[in-house]
Amino acid sequence: MADEIITGVDIGSSRIRVVVGQSVPMEDGRAGLHITGAVEVPSSGIHKGSVTSMEDAVSSISKALESAERMTGLALNKAWVSIAGHNILVQDSRGVVGVARQDGEIKSDDVERAIEAARTVATPSNYEILHVIPKSFTVDGQRGIKDPVGMNGIRLEVDAVIIQTLSSQIKNLTKSVYRTGLDIEDLVFAPLATAEAVLTQRQKELGVCVLDIGATTTTMAVFEEGDMLHTAVLPVGGDHFTNDIAIGLRTSLEVAEAVKLKMGHAVPDEVDRKDQFSIKDFGSTEDEVIKSKFISEIIEARAEEIFEVVDDELRKIDRSGMLPVGVVLAGGTVKLGGIVDVAKRVLRLPVSIGAIQGVSSVIDEVRDPAFSTAVGLCIWGFEIRSTRGSKFSFKIGNLSNITGQAKKWIRSLIP
Repeated sequence: MADEIITGVDIGSSRIRVVVGQSVPMEDGRAGLHITGAVEVPSSGIHKGSVTSMEDAVSSISKALESAERMTGLALNKAWVSIAGHNILVQDSRGVVGVARQDGEIKSDDVERAIEAARTVATPSNYEILHVIPKSFTVDGQRGIKDPVGMNGIRLEVDAVIIQTLSSQIKNLTKSVYRTGLDIEDLVFAPLATAEAVLTQRQKELGVCVLDIGATTTTMAVFEEGDMLHTAVLPVGGDHFTNDIAIGLRTSLEVAEAVKLKMGHAVPDEVDRKDQFSIKDFGSTEDEVIKSKFISEIIEARAEEIFEVVDDELRKIDRSGMLPVGVVLAGGTVKLGGIVDVAKRVLRLPVSIGAIQGVSSVIDEVRDPAFSTAVGLCIWGFEIRSTRGSKFSFKIGNLSNITGQAKKWIRSLIP
C-alpha cells in the first residue's frame, strides 16, 4: 500500500502545498492516478525558492505534512519536492557513446550512457545538476530520433538540456525536508512539474509556453516538438501586485492583499467608473474611499510588466508571438480577473488558464491553478514508477546520488 502512495510537495514563498495521490486500477485495466488529499499552509523561511530561515521552513513543511496526513489518514514517508529560484542555470550539452554490441542494437543502457556523457559539462564549482533532459538522439548521423532503443547503429549521440542550481540551495532545501522526517524521492524543477499537470503531449509537440505566476517569482518553460526549448525564472510575481497597491493606497500589506483578492481586476475598462469602496472594510484604521478603477490600473501596469518580461524571454528564442498553442497560465495569481486578457494583448498569443490533466479526484483544490505544480509532482512520480526503464525515465536528472550523500550528512547532524 505504501508503495502506491505518491506525494508531491510544492515549497513556495507564500504557500506550501502538499498533494497526495494513489495508483488505482482503471476500467481499461491500466493504472491511473487518483488524488486523495490536497492541503496548503502559509510558508515562512522561504524566499524566491531559497531557504532564508531553516527553523521556519522546517516548521512550515511539518505543518503541511501533518495536515495532509490528517486529511488522508495515511503516513507520508517520502515525496517528490519542487525546486525553483532565480539561481537556475540552463545550458545545452551533447553526449556521444559507441554501441559495443556485435549486432549493433541500441539498448536502454546505451541511452543511459549517452545521457551520462552529456552530464560531463563544465559546471560552476558551486552548482549541481538537477536534470539532464534529452531533446533528440542521433544514430550514425541520422538526426531527430526521439527514442533510439531497438534501432541499430555504431555511434549514438544525444542533444540534451542541462538544468543546474546552486549546491547550497539544494542542501538547504533537502536539509529542511529531511528534518521533518520525510525522505525525498527526487527534486523536480518546478515548471517541469507544472507542465506535467496542465499540458498535453499534443500541445508540447505544436509549441506552447507554460507560465506559473507565483508569489515572488514567475517560472516559464517553452516546449516544441515534444521537448523543452527554453526555461527561465523571472523575479516578479503576485506579491508585487500587493506591494504596488500598498504604495498606491499608502496602507499596510495585509490590507493591500485583501483589496487585491476582493477587488482586483487587471482590465480597467471592465470596471465601472462609479464603483468604489472604503479601505476600512478591509482592516484599515482609516476610512478612505477608493475607486475600484484605480486599483485596476495599478494591477494592469504590473501585469503588463510581467508579460513584457515573458515576451523578452520568448524573443530570445525567436518565439515571440510565434507559438501555435500559445501560453497556458498556472499559479494562484492567475485567478485575478482580466489577467488572461492582458496576457493576450501583450504576448499576442492565445492564452488560457491551465486545467489539470490526467488525474481523477473529488477534491476541489485539485482544480485550483495554484495547485498545478503540486499535482504535477504527483503525476511526475506516478509516471516514473509506471514507466521505469522507458523513455520517460530518461527525462529524470536523477538526484539520488546527491540526495543520498546529503541524507547521510544531514542525518549525522540531527540529534
